[in-house]
Amino acid sequence: MIKELIAFGIKQVAQISTKQLLNQVENPNQFQQKWFRRLLKIGKQTLYGKEHNFEAIKDYDSFIQHVPLCKYENLLPYIDKIKEGHKNVLWKGLPAYFAKTSGTTAGAKYIPLTMEQLKLQIRAARQALFNYVAQTGDADLFNGKMLFLSGSPDVEKVGKIYAGRLSGIVHRHVPKWALRNRLPSYEINRIADWNKKVDAIIDEVLQVAKQLTLISGIPPWIQMFLERIVERTGKMPFQLFPNLRVYVHGGVQFAPYERVLRELLGENVVFIETFPASEGFFAFQDALDDPKKGLILLPDSGIFYEFIPFEETDNENPRRVPLDKIEKGKVYEMVLSTNAGLWAYRLGDLVRFTSVSPYRVRVVGRTSQYISAFGEHVIIEEIENALNEALKKAGGKVRDFHVAPQITPSDNERPYHEWFIEFIQLPEDMQLFVEELDKALQKQNPYYKDLREGLILDLPKIRILPQGSFHAYLDSIGKLGGQFKVPRVSNDRKHADPFSQYVLKNQ
Repeated sequence: MIKELIAFGIKQVAQISTKQLLNQVENPNQFQQKWFRRLLKIGKQTLYGKEHNFEAIKDYDSFIQHVPLCKYENLLPYIDKIKEGHKNVLWKGLPAYFAKTSGTTAGAKYIPLTMEQLKLQIRAARQALFNYVAQTGDADLFNGKMLFLSGSPDVEKVGKIYAGRLSGIVHRHVPKWALRNRLPSYEINRIADWNKKVDAIIDEVLQVAKQLTLISGIPPWIQMFLERIVERTGKMPFQLFPNLRVYVHGGVQFAPYERVLRELLGENVVFIETFPASEGFFAFQDALDDPKKGLILLPDSGIFYEFIPFEETDNENPRRVPLDKIEKGKVYEMVLSTNAGLWAYRLGDLVRFTSVSPYRVRVVGRTSQYISAFGEHVIIEEIENALNEALKKAGGKVRDFHVAPQITPSDNERPYHEWFIEFIQLPEDMQLFVEELDKALQKQNPYYKDLREGLILDLPKIRILPQGSFHAYLDSIGKLGGQFKVPRVSNDRKHADPFSQYVLKNQ
């Protein structure tokens, strides 16, 4: 009876949540203007606002004049003041936390996180799940166990502010009603050693395997987690988790992982893509039956959005486009002003608008992850599409990969793109795989095609890595587990050269 009452209540809340979501996406410009006005009203009281003369901002044109585009490095003097305990620097008062980020491409960053922004991020995650309930009627999802493979909830003092991984901070603020079914337990989630933590989570999950209804986490780590379960038990996860309904993912391009994860989890599990970051929760997949539609953009999330056309991202003064002026099909870099005190902040994520009514996006890469050593400007979306095409034609399964330019090849060789690939299953015909990879890239990218036809670039070269190589590399640089992942595309050899030590000897 209790379960039935919970399910009934969840259905009612899901309907309310869905109405709120529809109101957002049907009136996006109304909500964007609301946040534009509110952000400026509060921003006037801050050190940043006074230094940039927010009082003179009357409209979007004057906003552009007074608020320059910025990257994290531009905010460092203000971040340092916040660490010292100064109030009203970027936003009113002090932030509740710093969300600490440190990928493999840069050092640690401390992104201000206010309670207001944190609550909106949690609301967005909740909306994604309630949208599933509203569409499927499956409120019983919440009566099962839910596994969130995330960072530690532990925080550390950085100056006067507590800092931690966003996923861990969110774990600290999960509503009490949701804690009863959440995995892993708080103490296990605090284990510092990633491998020990994964083993402990597996022990905990296997005890309640038949109750598991949801799994969430970035694809490479969920895949690793599930494969370790197979090694431990000799059974496929879909056999162990008969009531699993939903897998929530985000953080990386999903296409290269989808085939393997479907085999592990089974065809009946609904995959829901999300687009969260330390800076905000921007979008999630609302059309469960058609992921190709893209992710619905959330205009009422404490954020005023701007966009830079992809072709202008390297310009000194790129054009800035508000949401109501974007074009369907074009690729843009996202720019954010937020209720955590980010102002015209260049996120670095590239999105393609698949729809403008409503606004839907696909994440297609990052401005820091592309190859243009010879002017080809190949982005990660094109790389991953080409890989999937090659796998379809030549067979094979891939766990992970990294692509970088080889500018200084050995004698009698032209430069080429070098692919370091950790295969789960090798292609049946490696030469066909390379040719199809090259053909698919030429089809998508005219600049790459010109370089190949002009004999400037040679065919891609494949370096096969033993299984576990990417895992070992991340471990070697102290970035194993949680939200860490190897950049799949790089315009330099920062990661490619260290990978050479893992390449199988017979190549």
